This record gives sequence, structure tokens and C-alpha cells, in this order.
Amino acid sequence: GGAEWEGERSKLKCPSHRKASGHMVSLLNHNYACCLCRFTFSPGANAFQVKITAPDEQFTRVGVQILDRKDGSFIVRYRMYASYKNLKIDIKVKDKHVAKSPYILKGPVYHENCDCPREDSTAWLEDMSCPQAIPQIQRDLAHFPSIDPDKIAKEIPQRFGQRQSLCHYTIKENKIYIKTHGEHVGFRIFMDAILLSLTRKVKMPDVEFFVNLGDWPLEKKKSTQNLHPIFSWCGSTESKDIVMPTYDLTDSVLETMGRVSLDMMSVQANTGPPWEDKNTTAVWRGRDSRKERLELVKLSRKHPDIIDAAFTNFFFFKHDESLYGPIVKHISFFDFFKYKYQINIDGTVAAYRLPYLLAGNSVVLKQDSIYYEHFYNELQPWKHYIPFKSDLSDLLDKLQWAKDHDEEAKNIAKSGQEFARNNLMGDQILCYYFKLFQEYASLQVSEPKIRDGMEKVEQPDDDLFPCTCHRKTAKDEL
Repeated sequence: GGAEWEGERSKLKCPSHRKASGHMVSLLNHNYACCLCRFTFSPGANAFQVKITAPDEQFTRVGVQILDRKDGSFIVRYRMYASYKNLKIDIKVKDKHVAKSPYILKGPVYHENCDCPREDSTAWLEDMSCPQAIPQIQRDLAHFPSIDPDKIAKEIPQRFGQRQSLCHYTIKENKIYIKTHGEHVGFRIFMDAILLSLTRKVKMPDVEFFVNLGDWPLEKKKSTQNLHPIFSWCGSTESKDIVMPTYDLTDSVLETMGRVSLDMMSVQANTGPPWEDKNTTAVWRGRDSRKERLELVKLSRKHPDIIDAAFTNFFFFKHDESLYGPIVKHISFFDFFKYKYQINIDGTVAAYRLPYLLAGNSVVLKQDSIYYEHFYNELQPWKHYIPFKSDLSDLLDKLQWAKDHDEEAKNIAKSGQEFARNNLMGDQILCYYFKLFQEYASLQVSEPKIRDGMEKVEQPDDDLFPCTCHRKTAKDEL
């Protein structure tokens, strides 16, 4: 996590022994970095030793983790806590260098908190392998042929500011400014964090926008008022909000190898037993945030040999133990993957655990829903997951189908996992945010402004390991 370097991506060759089926290892840049190596089977979690050092320094502050994905592939990830001129990567098997190891990563190589944005955003997008266009962004912005910052700065607070929790942001000359509306604005920390992280990495366009901090989308599709562009973490078929990756997924990207233990890479090394050895009961845990969840737990109590569903907390409804059983302890997320069948059912809105469930090697059964995250519309039922009706009326039938068609269910699980690996990793999340703001900025018909009452969102102090940005000119330093 938190590495960036100059120059082309390094490419490493896998060792030729142990029946290597593929040969390429790529070092990915920016918010996290990892190496991938493919075999036809796992040579064991401790097969490789990886060491990352800075040749020019006495001490190197880099954390390294090797994650065995149990399918013959590995992720090696690292997080830097200081910036270095160059990095040296040793990859060994039984104390012998693999292929062309050691590899030199020519820098400067910046750590996550280093404020050193790249001026050329086109080159940054290319280095990040960001897509030219993202369909969900195009769909969301199609409702807004033009956006007038002066107009929305006045109208959105008047319309939503009293009843909802909103953040009004302006990014100007790569500095972030904010004004909050409403009482419950604590979740702004997640939005602040991704904006600060992006502006440390790349020059952002000047842009002015509003973020909804609540669960539910705000801009109703049938609204008789003028449409207003509102950024939300969750969309619905009944609204026209502009959808971003959820705060949960975004936070897991920024805090990989830091504050969080559940992220899109850690899941891949904790997918439980092989498919054939998994428990054939469907599993679910959660709180009582939707009526269908109550029905699921009742269904589980009626068919405990088919579904293991229980509440970890009661908050919204009255807890009737005779109907819903006792409240149970939380289980580790990774323990879900001891089970073949994962039930994904809405909470207050979409259940934000879906990216992590897809990244496992169990098959996901997903409830039909009006709510969606930024990637749902790219998922295909029966290819990436097994759908069931929103009222759960066919859930038992779908579970029976999965048991009767074990090989097909296994292939659906594999396709879902591949989707998560290819679309929901850190680089893709950063790409999504930048492309979203870039496309939105191009629709603005007046200049974004630092409005009355806005305060600057400061970059975190990093006095412990300050970095020198080689991109900054003398003028920038003044």
C-alpha cells in the first residue's frame, strides 16, 4: 500500500520449475503494490521469501506480506512508511534468487502520505491502466448535460441541506475545501481521505460537487423539481444520484496493511477450504436492518440443514427470540468461506459486503434489489452470482439448484472471483474516482469557487518521515 514510482512498470519472470503455467509477474504502482506469480498448483505458503530494501539507506521502512491465494497464485504486497530514491526487491526460493532477482525499482518511490502530485493526469491515467470510459459513470452523468456550480451551490443546500447530511466540496488548484450541511457529518472522513489521497498522487481538475453522507440516494427519479447532481455511495433504480465506490471499499483500499484487516487482497488469502471440502449449508450473519432479513432467519430456523442464518444485533425491529432465535456472536469474515453458499441480502440499502464475498471462492446468491453499488450493473446473473427474488420466495429452490449443479455453481463462484480480482482492486477504485471527477468537471459551465463558509481540508502532517517531491518547482516551494 502507498507506493508510487517513476518509469515503466517492472516485469519479472516466474521461476520455470514447479510447472509454471504462466510466466509474468507485474509490479503494480500507486496506492498499493503487488507481484503476481502463477502456477498450476500452490507450492506452499512459505515457498517464496521476499525482501524489499532501499539500497541507499541504512534503514528501510517497508512492510511486506506474501498472500497465498491457494490456487497456484500469490500476491506480494508492501506498504512504505517513507520515500526512497530506489527500491531493491529480492525474491528467493530456498535462499536462492528467482529468475532475474534482485530487481531494482528506480525511483523516486513515494510513500502514501507524500504530497507529490503528477501534473500530467493523462500520463497518470495511462500508468494506472485506467479504462478510457466507465459505463456506470456515463449512465449517471447522462442525466446532467451541463452543471452550473453557481446554481448548485445555492440550490442544493436550500433543497436538501436542512434534512440531509451533505458535504459541499470544491477542489481548486489541487487543494480541497469543504462546507458541511446537516447534523450527522462524521462520515466526511472517508470522502476527505480519498480526495486527499488522489490530490497527493495526481493533479485533479477544478471541480465543485455535493456528497450525500446518508445511506439512501436523494435525487428521486420522479422528482418534479430540477434535477441536481448528488454524489452517493449507493444508487437505486428509483433515483438519479451519481454513484461512487462505497466508503467501506474505499477505506479498505486506503488502509490496506494499515488500520483495516478486511480488504480485497486479504480476502484472497483467506478463502477457506477447497470447494469440495466446504460446508454445504448456506450462511448469513448480520443485523435486522431489513424485513427480508427477518424472513431469512425464520427460513433458517425452519430449514437449519439448508441455511445457517442468525442475527448479530437487533436495532430496527423488536427481538422476538421465539421467532428469530438468540443473538449470536460475530464470526470472522474469513470464516464465511468455510461455506459453499453465501447469501447477500440488502440492509438499509445495498449490503456493502458483496465485493469481499465475490473475492472468495464460494458462490454468492444475491437478492434482486433496487439498490446497487458502483459495479453492480457490470455483474451478470448466472455468470457471477445466482439471483433470487427480493421476497426470498425462490431462495430454497435456488439453493437446491446449486446443490444439484455443483460444477456449474463452482464455475459461477470462479467467475465472480475473477470479476472481483479484475475490477474491484485498489487501482480500479482510484481510477473510478478520478474518471468520475474528470468527466463531471467537463460538464461544468461556470468556474468552481471557494464559497463563503468553506474551510480547507489539510493534508496530514508527515513530519516523522517527510518527503521531498522532485516534481515541485521552486515556485511551488515558496
